[in-house]
Amino acid sequence: MTTQTKVINFATVGYGGMGSYHADHLVSDAGFKHIGVYDISEERQKVAEEKGHIVYATYEDLLADESIEAIIVATPNDSHKDISIRALQAGKHVVCEKPVTMNVEEYDEIIKVAEEEGRIFMVHQNRRWDPDFLLVRDLINDRAIGDVFHIESRVHGANGIPGDWRHMKEHGGGMLLDWGIHLLDQILWTVDSPIKNVQSDLSYILGNEVDDGFTVHITFDNGVRALIEVGTTNFTTLPRWYVKGNKGTAKIEDWDLSGEMVIATGTNVEAKPSPIRAGVGLTKTMAPPVEGVTKKVALPKPNLNYPTFYENFYAVVSEGAEPVVKNEEVREVMKLIDSLFETHAE
Repeated sequence: MTTQTKVINFATVGYGGMGSYHADHLVSDAGFKHIGVYDISEERQKVAEEKGHIVYATYEDLLADESIEAIIVATPNDSHKDISIRALQAGKHVVCEKPVTMNVEEYDEIIKVAEEEGRIFMVHQNRRWDPDFLLVRDLINDRAIGDVFHIESRVHGANGIPGDWRHMKEHGGGMLLDWGIHLLDQILWTVDSPIKNVQSDLSYILGNEVDDGFTVHITFDNGVRALIEVGTTNFTTLPRWYVKGNKGTAKIEDWDLSGEMVIATGTNVEAKPSPIRAGVGLTKTMAPPVEGVTKKVALPKPNLNYPTFYENFYAVVSEGAEPVVKNEEVREVMKLIDSLFETHAE
């Protein structure tokens, strides 16, 4: 944890779940100073005040406070564009929660204003820092299971869509924008190749006006294939990650990093697999490998030695450093999501 207070004063718009997490933990944990909060809810304003934050009566009052250098936007998705643009035009830098906007067109409007005003605009794609994801990136980059050609990324739950704005289409609800934005960002950030083909299916099992889950298949130009799946009707779950390479397979069960890795030993064995009983028949194809051909090894520890989002944000603002979450990368993910919605609507 960084102890030195850095010279950027933050205020948060939207003091709900993620907004309060930013204001009460993420900003201070990175050594920054959080000043104040604005929320349209009087109840949330009161909670923020009890937590020691300055509470602004209006958004205009917050923007008029010259001591505030950066705004954190943590409101429902449909309001991100207007709030962000007003902050940029008021001379503030902006950290915006994901999904950054409802579509690429809105995103482009924000970036245009940020460039005109000479302000920094960054999207809080926080799951680029998830240990399970960093472990997968390490496995791929270090070729621990050889050249990876297949990646499966899943998040499963059985609680349906939260009973707030996330189940409303007008506010940008649904799982594709809620969790898909994370998983697709992780995959596109990891696989360094253009997309060749995409197939998708959105689920509306719960009868909401927004998707309660989805499955996306991506084939990249370099031959890598990815399966991304989110479900809110899964009473038992499949592994968080399942990754295949030409020299092994890795399985990560959950965020706790439980799982295993099986790799080829490279040992030449003359014996061939013997047929095994499978149901009411025999199979040699699906028989276990001959002893000594593979070995089970523990998953390595992920490298977590990276600057936090806010440490990187500070470096970008103060030193002109390269952002970890680049705006062109965010745009590619939004463009992909737009295409998935358009395909489903056809």
